[in-house]
Amino acid sequence: MPLEMNRNVFITCAVTGSGGTQDRSPHVPRTPEQIANSAIDAAKAGAAVVHCHVRDPDTGAASRRTDLYREVVDRIRDSDTDAVVNLTAGMGGDLITGDVESPLPLDEAGTDMVGATERMAHVAECLPEICTLDCGTMNFAEADYIMANTPGMLRAMGKMMTDLGVRPEIEVFETGHLWFAKQLVEEGIIEDPVMVQMCMGIPWGAPDDLNTFMAMVNNTPDNWTFSAFSIGRNEMPYTAAAVLAGGNVRVGLEDNLWLERGQLATNAQLVEKAATIVSNMGATLMTPAEVREKMQLSKRAPITPAG
Repeated sequence: MPLEMNRNVFITCAVTGSGGTQDRSPHVPRTPEQIANSAIDAAKAGAAVVHCHVRDPDTGAASRRTDLYREVVDRIRDSDTDAVVNLTAGMGGDLITGDVESPLPLDEAGTDMVGATERMAHVAECLPEICTLDCGTMNFAEADYIMANTPGMLRAMGKMMTDLGVRPEIEVFETGHLWFAKQLVEEGIIEDPVMVQMCMGIPWGAPDDLNTFMAMVNNTPDNWTFSAFSIGRNEMPYTAAAVLAGGNVRVGLEDNLWLERGQLATNAQLVEKAATIVSNMGATLMTPAEVREKMQLSKRAPITPAG
């Protein structure tokens, strides 16, 4: 497949993530105010889309609390800076087994497995333009941790997203996830235009070598829109690789803490660096309004709770 560079690129900033990075950099935001402010700063720096998790404000640990999401989204929407809001829906699928000789019972302290409705509660409450759908199960680097997303769970969550009018962003960690995403479209559970986020270099998913990356690209239908990222030191090289392959860009503290060797980054700095790379390649950065038009996104205020 010949390279077909993308000339109109949008940048997504993955603001904070759910990993244990909260004590590794003072720039990783914890509170809803910090997360929202970091997202707003990233948007000012050139990110059209802000991808948000929430954390416990006291400990920095990953959280699913709807009130925290609501505060983040309201703060972003109430600001003078426009951004497409993208919320994770990946939480609530964490399965940690016992040791290798006694995998059951599960590790209750780390396991967080809940139903589809609970996993989608913050999305139904906040009505972001986009939310993520991790399109498969995967082993992560931790010895006994499984990101569990069964076909039944994904069908249920995908239908909820479609019914809510929230565009799924399909998170793919290997080619089988793309295969299942195509099945969801065939079954009418999710609709075109499909958004795909290619998650490269995360143990033990797809490695971030360019042959594997192009296999992912070549397995993506031509009428779908994709972004790609890698983690750590390959975050910025993947900015160029994604654009050259016809895609869009994701950067942010969820994926990488460093601006350069010895210098911890802010989200805005990572976006600025990516924007410079994109612009120097001769591409134009898309605005939030342009992304909404391209991807048929609905920008709405949150539903006011009853009572």
